[in-house]
Amino acid sequence: MKQNYKKYTREDHLVWKTLFDRQHNNLQGQACEEYLGALTKLKPILNKKHIPKFNMLNNALEQKTGWKIEVVKGLIPPEDFFRLLAQKQFCSSTWLRTIEQLDYLEEPDMFHDIFGHIPLLIHEEYANFMHKFGLLGSQHSHNYSAVLMFQRLYWFTIEFGLMSSKKGNTIYGAGIASSFGETNHSLSNKVDVRKFNLAEIIRRPFCSSEIQTTYYSIDSFRELYNSLEELEIQLNVSV
Repeated sequence: MKQNYKKYTREDHLVWKTLFDRQHNNLQGQACEEYLGALTKLKPILNKKHIPKFNMLNNALEQKTGWKIEVVKGLIPPEDFFRLLAQKQFCSSTWLRTIEQLDYLEEPDMFHDIFGHIPLLIHEEYANFMHKFGLLGSQHSHNYSAVLMFQRLYWFTIEFGLMSSKKGNTIYGAGIASSFGETNHSLSNKVDVRKFNLAEIIRRPFCSSEIQTTYYSIDSFRELYNSLEELEIQLNVSV
């Protein structure tokens, strides 16, 4: 599948501009430096002016870390998702929410996939984590219990992870970075922010249809990458 750029309507471009402009401003001082820095580096391609062209994003990603975008229709089975990550391919849809859906969307659209996930894939340590996550996940994709562990780790880090800084907790998870409401909620005094704990995370259920009440904060992407070694040990023990 490929992105058919000519199919985007004037409303699609307006929705993209509205979402990008609002969330770019909202994340200043709230997202981690790594995410904001990556967004700045991609500004010639990824900006509010127009829906980004995937072929241009692919060129930038491949030059930096060897990644590229793989177009999919929607959510895919875990084994396919792991396989793509292992091949340094991040899956993205090409459809965009409507103007009436600006604040909430149950299934991730292109804004979530591209604005939320893609910027950090030019960051080497983050990209390395995603690659190893895919390789390890592929090895255990037919083990239900293991897949559940990977899904929980992904949820509480890549989707809804926070990173500590001298100024306090900051955002790096794509589910937060692409959501206006979740951005402000995640750093409020209404939530429980816990230090990253792999053993706790892989045993913690999550609900994809409700706003989060508990988040986990890492110190760095190096800590995230190193956690996969601990996960591998636990998987080998449980087999």
